Amino acid sequence: MASSNILKNVEESFSIPLPEIKRIMERFHREMEKGLAGERSSLKMIPAYVDRPTGKEKGKFIALDLGGTNFRILELELKGGGRMSEPKAMSFVLYKKHITGRAEDFFGFISNCVKTFLRKRKISAGQKRSLGFTFSFPIRQTAIASGSLINWTKGFSAKGVVGEDVVRLLRISLLRHRIHNIEISALANDTVGTLAAKSYEDKACDTGVILGTGTNACYVEEMSKIRKWHGFRSKDAHMIINIEWGNFNKLKQNSYDRELDERSYNPGQQILEKMVSGMYLGEVVRLVLVDFIEKQLLFKGVESPILRKGHSFKSQDVSLVESDDSKGLRNIEFLLNKLNISRSTPEERMLVKKICEIVSTRAARISATAIVSVVTKMDPKVSRRHTVAIDGSVYEKHPHFAKRMHDCLQEILGKKASRIKMVLAKDGSGKGAAVIAAVAAATS
Repeated sequence: MASSNILKNVEESFSIPLPEIKRIMERFHREMEKGLAGERSSLKMIPAYVDRPTGKEKGKFIALDLGGTNFRILELELKGGGRMSEPKAMSFVLYKKHITGRAEDFFGFISNCVKTFLRKRKISAGQKRSLGFTFSFPIRQTAIASGSLINWTKGFSAKGVVGEDVVRLLRISLLRHRIHNIEISALANDTVGTLAAKSYEDKACDTGVILGTGTNACYVEEMSKIRKWHGFRSKDAHMIINIEWGNFNKLKQNSYDRELDERSYNPGQQILEKMVSGMYLGEVVRLVLVDFIEKQLLFKGVESPILRKGHSFKSQDVSLVESDDSKGLRNIEFLLNKLNISRSTPEERMLVKKICEIVSTRAARISATAIVSVVTKMDPKVSRRHTVAIDGSVYEKHPHFAKRMHDCLQEILGKKASRIKMVLAKDGSGKGAAVIAAVAAATS
């Protein structure tokens, strides 16, 4: 079979035409409704125990932003009127021994980092600070400052944390390290933080999205529609809902998706995430490339031992390939050399670029479809304006991802697409943790 025919087959297996988009949206809405009712659903629809900020909150707050092996601690001053200072931040790295070891080691390392931050920022033991804890893993939240880990994702596996209240574990660790001036007043994930940070300055912001190593979203729901909520509710009250959309499983998988899923550490889970997020985008491309090499449609069938290894092709490699407009695609040639593919023709390099485009375009269209699903859950006719705050490396750094998402919005909604404004919310999760700490402090 000619390479053009196989490429066409691959393209079709990754395509999501408009009729399929409509079906995905219907399934997404059904899963949202089931999740809100407490029924079995691939969307957990977790109440975040907090509403959007008013924009009037004031004070200095600490945020701990933990969503991957790189995490940050920052101090932020809210000035009211939707204004905030530039955060003073420090970054730290969790090593494999911490993320795969014991809970005591995991939280002990974090506490030592907090101690370092307080010393560097000259925050003395007598200066009290409320802390917002962004913990970007699936949490079963039971209060604004309490929630147990449902399961680890992103390669984390620290023992003694699943099923435990992560705020309690961190609080015990801070006290063990003699840190007494920090009160953990709020727990959130990075998605809720991103929404909170942007909505502090933009009242139209009602959706937060992460498109990075992992992917997730949250939105503002009327409490009367959260059927599984049995706590206090006032008339016209709202609450942020953490969707955990990475686990949405009503998507068509092709042979590459199934192979990736079977080889993953969590088969059958996080299906949307495995098609969209930075952790997996490069791996999907790698599987397609290996398939083409095996069929002798690339590099004369000469295999690369490096490319044979799982996750050897990264999402940043996808971005590099798609941004290469050089004559002869020399940047792609350089990348292939690093992968031990020393000889490639311009036509082969163009084929590599086309494969990357096919895979990342699907990811962008799924992301846009999920966003429209969330917005139309709140506002079925899209009759008002909505700001969608988006943070994450895939959205920020992929050269065409945002535009492809925007094009898909227009394809779905036509002129009404202009009522949905997608904005990059840089550092949203960290700032948002501080904002949520302020909301919690104001209502406590």
